[in-house]
Amino acid sequence: MPAYMIVTVRVHDRERFLEVYGKPTAALIARFGGKYLVRGPGCESFEGPRANGLSVVVSEWPNKAAIEAFWNSPEYQPLKAARQAISEADVQVVEVA
Repeated sequence: MPAYMIVTVRVHDRERFLEVYGKPTAALIARFGGKYLVRGPGCESFEGPRANGLSVVVSEWPNKAAIEAFWNSPEYQPLKAARQAISEADVQVVEVA
């Protein structure tokens, strides 16, 4: 069953973020079977102020196991560390029944 990764992120240095995280991570996500549905800055909250101005990324995956394989892969670990150094993110995973 499909699964989705939903990320809200406050990026402190967008240019560096795209170069050291965004581009290489996009290629890795595709290798693990994921595809982007939404990638964009400037989220507007209709209820609750926490997401205003954040970037939002939604990716679709074949299943939760594919997300876990990506997330725990040795290739992703240095990318995750690079992201954490220049942004603050919340990451959720939802599996569709």
